[in-house]
Amino acid sequence: MASEKELLDWLEPVQDPELFLSIVGLGLIYKCELSSEGKATVEMTLTSPGCPAGDMIVGDIRARLLEHPEVKDAEINIVWEPKWDPNEMATEDVKESLGIW
Repeated sequence: MASEKELLDWLEPVQDPELFLSIVGLGLIYKCELSSEGKATVEMTLTSPGCPAGDMIVGDIRARLLEHPEVKDAEINIVWEPKWDPNEMATEDVKESLGIW
């Protein structure tokens, strides 16, 4: 069964359509699990509560997960706690792209 790391690696190509950066690299995915029945459950946030691309990002995540050979169903839950902080949650490469030092 795919681990959380394997699923996060699988989701790496999914980008925020406004920032053109990986949602994984941005630190928007808080949890990603796969049940023994093949249901992937993702807990994630958005860059802001009013993010106009939220539905698109959720759809892209769902579509990408359903391409994985072990995933039969996908549930994506948006959460607002903890609040997204790119200084703490983004990878070093993404911080550099965003101009965060």
